[in-house]
Amino acid sequence: MAKLRIAGTWVGVIDLELENWTVAMLREEVAKRSNAQRPDSINLISAGKVLKDGDGSQNLTQLGIRNNAKILATRVSVDEGKSLEQELMAEEERSRRLARVKAAATALSKRHVDGSLPIEDFNIELENQGGQKVQLGTETDQRAVMMGLMLHENAKNLLTRQLYKDALEVLTMGEEAFSLCDPKVLEFIDNVPILQIDMVWCYFLLRDISWLSVAGIRLEKAREGLERCHGKDFSRVRLLQAGCQPELALHMRLELLEGVVAYHNGQLDKSKKALTSAQAKFSQLQVPDEALSHVMSMGFKERDARRALRLNNQDIRRAVDFLFEEKTKRKQKREDDIRHRTEIMELKQYGVTPLKKAVNVEKLKELVAIGFEKKLAAEALRRNENDFQKALDDLTNPETNFAIQIDIESRKRKREQRAVNARIEELVSMGFDRSRVVVVVQAGETMEQTMSRLLSEFDPLQAFDANSSGNPASEASNLNPDSVEGPSTADEERDVEMEDELARDIGKADALSDYDIEVTKQGEAIQEYLALLASTDSKDALSSC
Repeated sequence: MAKLRIAGTWVGVIDLELENWTVAMLREEVAKRSNAQRPDSINLISAGKVLKDGDGSQNLTQLGIRNNAKILATRVSVDEGKSLEQELMAEEERSRRLARVKAAATALSKRHVDGSLPIEDFNIELENQGGQKVQLGTETDQRAVMMGLMLHENAKNLLTRQLYKDALEVLTMGEEAFSLCDPKVLEFIDNVPILQIDMVWCYFLLRDISWLSVAGIRLEKAREGLERCHGKDFSRVRLLQAGCQPELALHMRLELLEGVVAYHNGQLDKSKKALTSAQAKFSQLQVPDEALSHVMSMGFKERDARRALRLNNQDIRRAVDFLFEEKTKRKQKREDDIRHRTEIMELKQYGVTPLKKAVNVEKLKELVAIGFEKKLAAEALRRNENDFQKALDDLTNPETNFAIQIDIESRKRKREQRAVNARIEELVSMGFDRSRVVVVVQAGETMEQTMSRLLSEFDPLQAFDANSSGNPASEASNLNPDSVEGPSTADEERDVEMEDELARDIGKADALSDYDIEVTKQGEAIQEYLALLASTDSKDALSSC
């Protein structure tokens, strides 16, 4: 018999057999002795750990409780207990969601970089600020950058929804993704410095002073990265963006955060300098009502008009030109998206290479330009793993060319047979006699004509007998006599919901999204810390008197 010393809501010793008692039994005993109405209102703590009931299969010995152990018993309200349980459940759900975000970003970046046939009706590609496709380093580099960008966009969406803790987690994932890329590749893009700034902005919004030292390091790296990408006088970014000033809000946020970090480190002069500069930029970003009204009178929405004026230093003419250019770009993007979707649908018809890659569109265009029939050229590339020269050799060799044509026709017949079989099964499931369905479907009529003929001679009882008799011949006719599948993309387990969410986040972004920052909160923060500095100056002045 062992003894447990209980303290807290009830004080005393309980004699028990550790091998036979569970946490639930101990909780019930303590509740009884402390006159608690419900056992679930008692918390038991041993060696700094809360003892949980679990599934009831573990005894106290298995949980590490020894003879003469001290147990602290506390009483909580049932509502408080439920609240704690709900909080734990919410945290578990949050962790699961973040894991899904990372897994979805990993899957998307892998599929859309390694040349795999897109499962979706869209393709994700890396572009520069001018909208041109770019190849950044190796396939690993491209995958890392794409994953980092997707996670960053998702985090910005979470920031907008004021889910700051989640946003910080996703930004951390994005930072990890970028770290897999060759540092030399990252020197040419400003996405990493912007992500660093957004991480520190999350620290600020969470009001978490524990990140102070890390925040300073991140901001130093961010400033170095921005100066490298934008130029110290921002000339490079303005040249890329045809003279507009997209960087102003971003640098305002950077200076604000530098001022906050300096203030908490006791560097008051440095803080004041940074905050004053941030305040000046904030003033520059305020859109005059008259200018806003003027641009809106031309038919533009308020948000678009405000954005255009802010990005173009409140210049009305340039803002209007900018809006028309953006409209043209959006139209072009819609046309490109339609073309891409058409290409993807076409690629799916060609199938995948032995290594599960899609047929290379550019190489296919080259072969077609030479004069080869498109389907023939696609099949030659497919079977040769997109090797242009080998595909060309096959196409110019009469024997292999003929073999490819035979293969294409064979697969075409198989597809047609599968379509016929699917239609037969659909009609049989409606109650029509199988033998009659086969005859009518093979007549090659449309679905509407087939239904009309079958309905005109439909006998429910006869159909039931024919389809329920278990006739082996009937079952055999359901088999596809030629079930060899042509090249296709193997199904894979996907988190479609999360992948679609990430894709939507990316779809909403454009070349200026990283610079299009809502500045209201920044303005409030600038005023808050300037007031703190003023208060400090006043105290210093009083103490010196």
